[in-house]
Amino acid sequence: MQEIIMPEWISVGVLSERTGVSVSALHFYERKGLIKSQRNTSNHRQYPKHVIRIVSLIQVAQRTGFSLEDILLEFEGLPNRTRVSLEDWEALGSRWQSELDRKITQLTELKSMMADCIGCGCLSLEKCQLLNPYDELGNKGTGPRLMTE
Repeated sequence: MQEIIMPEWISVGVLSERTGVSVSALHFYERKGLIKSQRNTSNHRQYPKHVIRIVSLIQVAQRTGFSLEDILLEFEGLPNRTRVSLEDWEALGSRWQSELDRKITQLTELKSMMADCIGCGCLSLEKCQLLNPYDELGNKGTGPRLMTE
């Protein structure tokens, strides 16, 4: 017979203290479906201890530019969202690698374009590679296109 191990429970305050995430942010994550709690007999939220690792993963993903929606989609791919294992971390990192590479390329190009703009003074949306690359706005007609998008 297989032994069932019950999770150790922690309060929202302890979770906040252990992760450095404010209580209000943890409640927000819960409303978004990223983490789950249950109520104890005193009607206080309590979280399984492994949620510490999940909140840490959320923080890392947000710092690298992923939205909460992106993170939630990735969490749906975790086996049963009860624990984040080393294999889960590696799989998430692997899936996010190409997206991170794309973001790095995009930011490097933006940095280069901004350096070209310093002192340019062209004030031309037709020629500006930062605001209107390849004159994409010109294909949409005349007028203040940036203001209506």
